[in-house]
Amino acid sequence: MLLKSIAIAASVAGVLATAPAASAAAPGVSIQGWGAGNCPQGMLCIWPNWNHPPQGPVETPSLTTNSEWTGSIQGFSFYNGTGRDAVISGFTFGSSIPFKNCAPAGGTGGDLYIPVNVTKVTWQLTPC
Repeated sequence: MLLKSIAIAASVAGVLATAPAASAAAPGVSIQGWGAGNCPQGMLCIWPNWNHPPQGPVETPSLTTNSEWTGSIQGFSFYNGTGRDAVISGFTFGSSIPFKNCAPAGGTGGDLYIPVNVTKVTWQLTPC
């Protein structure tokens, strides 16, 4: 019985020793599951829809900025490659219902949940 227990323990130890180590996420891939795509480094980009591979969007962004912005563009997904949190404001697409969403700093991408008419980007001194 003792020999059988030792043999099982040795077998398990051998499997654990030869198992590959867990690897970190590939460079450029955000915690949201997709990368910067064609968003220039140090910029906040907003795209009009959600149609991109894991590496990030390939279509032209509706907006690329690293400063305060006002205007009117269609937005659905974003990537914030800056060192500051941004608040994306506007209205739900086709209505006058106000919309606000935080775009966290540091290379994170996400979506605005629904298509929106983005009218303003403001930068935050504290996390939003």
